[in-house]
Amino acid sequence: MTASTLFWIIIAIIIINFIVDKILDALNAKHFNEALPEEINDVYDDNAYKKSQSYKLTNYRFGIITSTFSLVLTLVFLFLDGFEYVDNIARSYSNNPIIIALIFFGIIMIGSDIITIPFSYYKTFVIEEKFGFNKTTKKTFVLDKVKGWLMLAIIGGGILALIIWFYQVTKVNFWLYAWGTIAVFTVFMNMFYSRLIVPLFNKLTPLEAGGLRDKISAYAETVGFKLNKIFVIDGSKRSTKANAYFSGFGNEKRVTLFDTLINDLDEEEIVAVLAHEVGHYKKKHIIFNLIASVLLTGLTLYILSIFISNPLLSHALGVETASFHIGLIAFGLLYSPISEITGLIMNVFSRKFEYQADNYAKETYKAEPLVTSLKKLSKNSLSNLTPHPAYVFMHYSHPTLLNRIKNLKR
Repeated sequence: MTASTLFWIIIAIIIINFIVDKILDALNAKHFNEALPEEINDVYDDNAYKKSQSYKLTNYRFGIITSTFSLVLTLVFLFLDGFEYVDNIARSYSNNPIIIALIFFGIIMIGSDIITIPFSYYKTFVIEEKFGFNKTTKKTFVLDKVKGWLMLAIIGGGILALIIWFYQVTKVNFWLYAWGTIAVFTVFMNMFYSRLIVPLFNKLTPLEAGGLRDKISAYAETVGFKLNKIFVIDGSKRSTKANAYFSGFGNEKRVTLFDTLINDLDEEEIVAVLAHEVGHYKKKHIIFNLIASVLLTGLTLYILSIFISNPLLSHALGVETASFHIGLIAFGLLYSPISEITGLIMNVFSRKFEYQADNYAKETYKAEPLVTSLKKLSKNSLSNLTPHPAYVFMHYSHPTLLNRIKNLKR
């Protein structure tokens, strides 16, 4: 195979992926105006349903613009040998492969992020603002970007530097050391993400004593679930949309409730949502996802180790000087179809796990408050209640509201 052939394979993968996504988006858009099934026709009144349809259509049209811009930018960058240009800039500052790679990825990632800032700004301050969701200030928007870049440089740069060093020292066996490093980091982040990373962006406060905390504690005791760490996050700092999540293991396990969730739901509904989250823990879904993530990372790194030394990868992107960082970019582009397949498989498991967590909440608490909470959350976020089945299969990590309610009412 020649470098030219590999280049055109990469181009084909990018274009086919774009076309498939646009077809799925179009199919999904055709369902925006469908009548709501009887089981969920009480979620929206007429005005709210029209608003949700307008929100979906606005996001659909905006998505076409942003994805088309991204496609054109990527293709132009590839055809004009952009990677070679950036690589030459990086090499003008150092001869050290690690430093070159860090400068290269810094330019690519931060540069692409800067280019897309106008789209992020429009999404936040025009679309989300128009439909009453946005609570983000311009100061918070800028600070989030800066903090994100700093974290990318420190954490992402540190891991990348270590992986390249492993490659220099061990060559073909680098993937084992890289896998071990990423596995340890993944477990660490699952344990301490809420304690170490979340406070950099949001304020976390313990749930105050009172009726809600008492109900949560009483429920946790009935299912033998020791839960002392219940936090409230100031989600309203950025959006009116609500959420809750479970994180950590052992003594580090904690539940985080968005303040918007507490405002939107009554106490019974909040406990039901919490019971769902406890169900994920009790059913070992968190452990499964962690192990699956580590195994998939190992598989990807092993395949990478087979091809990374081949200069064909770098040459395919128009870079004559073969290097790890250019090969990594080419590999990522070529590997994307496999990533799509593994993502589909993980979504199948995820939807199954959501049903199991719903059933756990129904069995250990009550079904009705979970049903009403799901309806309220869907209404308040103007969710699409009639998605196309193909779109659900390809993109949804959760079952549709209709399917979840049917399952809970069995």
